[in-house]
Amino acid sequence: MKVLVLGAGQLARMMSLSSTHLGIEVLAYDVSSKQVINPVTFEVSNTTLEQEVELAYAITAEFEHIPEDVLALCESSGKFYPGAQSIATGGDRSKEKALLDKAQVPCAPYALITEKSHFIDAADKLGMPLVIKTCQAGYDGKGQWRLKSADQIDQIWSEMEGFIASGTEAAPHSIIAEKMIPFDREVSIIGVRDKGGNCKVYPLTENQHTNGVLTLSIAGKEKAAIQGQAESAFEKLATELNYVGVLAIEFFDVDGQLLVNEIAPRVHNSGHWTQQGSHTSQFENHMRAITGLPIGCTSLIRPTAMINVLGQASIPHSVLTVPGCTSHWYGKEAKPGRKMGHINISADNLHQLGERLSELAEILPEDDYPGVLDTSHALILN
Repeated sequence: MKVLVLGAGQLARMMSLSSTHLGIEVLAYDVSSKQVINPVTFEVSNTTLEQEVELAYAITAEFEHIPEDVLALCESSGKFYPGAQSIATGGDRSKEKALLDKAQVPCAPYALITEKSHFIDAADKLGMPLVIKTCQAGYDGKGQWRLKSADQIDQIWSEMEGFIASGTEAAPHSIIAEKMIPFDREVSIIGVRDKGGNCKVYPLTENQHTNGVLTLSIAGKEKAAIQGQAESAFEKLATELNYVGVLAIEFFDVDGQLLVNEIAPRVHNSGHWTQQGSHTSQFENHMRAITGLPIGCTSLIRPTAMINVLGQASIPHSVLTVPGCTSHWYGKEAKPGRKMGHINISADNLHQLGERLSELAEILPEDDYPGVLDTSHALILN
């Protein structure tokens, strides 16, 4: 079977690496260069997108911001999963909020903004502080503002106005203002749904962010009550979208109540731990689902942490001296803040995981790998 992935980054690479043993061949379409490439070797194919759409058994995507003509071509083939509606919803916060409301899945109170009067009304009705996010084209903390007092409204609006004005009649731009919710932590759920509507969900993952970018995730800490809320949200949203493949949902944990922050209609950074911590990784399960193969077990086999490698030229080989540690490198050119790879570290229990993270903290500089040392101490003390 041949699968075509829209997008040629590390997620396409890991989908390919995870499914070769299933007899699945993966090619990726780079929407920037408009070339078809092998996402592992980076070899460029001489075939066109149209040809590969015709040849593919299934088509999927590794990110949400796909040109409309490409999306339309793939959707018209009848082979595109999770489908254009899901991709469009994940790439537009206004559509995402509408989905949450329709599925009756809780999120923070919000208001849609397309003009200044909406912004003023939102500040009045929702109260301050507000978290303000572009509905389109925002990721990894970009396209966001914080409104803490009324005297900031004019300044922030002047920046927001430019984004709204850059939209077109065919593709309008809008902004969401959300009430800032004091939350205890951020967590996410990764689940998979097959073509028959069957769902399996991975254990909830606790996430840490630095400057809006995920830096560390831990799986294996959660209790049934919290897990149950997350699984219910996944099943409601996946069913509403008639979803096929892996879907990620990020939540705020507010005193044991989960509120959706955002969804991602694809394999997700916070699910990378599944490569070593679960029976079947998120990447393999996504490929199984979209090709009609039975989806695999999502149970945790051991507590696992994932550490993002951001902007580094390499991962120190010495991390491999730590028991239970696996290094994953993406083969990209190093740039500040760019996701260059990740490190998975597994253990028999959370205390041992803390000890192994402590060993890693001696190798990985805190400035480049924030939170590793503090997390190790917290796990050891618990």
